[in-house]
Amino acid sequence: MSIDWEALRREAQRMTGRAYAPYSHFPVGAAALVDDGRIVSGCNVENAAYGVALCAECGVISQLVAGGGGRLVAFACVNENGDPLMPCGRCRQLLWEHGGPDLLLETPKGIQPMTEVLPQAFDVNDITAVTGT
Repeated sequence: MSIDWEALRREAQRMTGRAYAPYSHFPVGAAALVDDGRIVSGCNVENAAYGVALCAECGVISQLVAGGGGRLVAFACVNENGDPLMPCGRCRQLLWEHGGPDLLLETPKGIQPMTEVLPQAFDVNDITAVTGT
């Protein structure tokens, strides 16, 4: 599958315009390519109770699941200037769950697979090894 990184960045940057960031004033947008060719996107949504804010990556995952699921193939997250951002630890775990080790991320250091972004990731195999289910 061919990945149009420029299209992903454009969609991610477009989503920064929809961000709700009245506290940090740091809008973030994200976009990902799904294995069926769809592009899913999201933006950060802050809250006065800081701990309940939603990252842009959460919006991507929510749109993915609500739109019928699938596996993420490529992912880009940017600030309002279009500069690549690195997902936080929680979001790396979400991306692993829905893209796995082969998901490619555009990072400030270039394109990297999830195995480099989240080495030794925890996933369903760790649960199955203990529970057998």
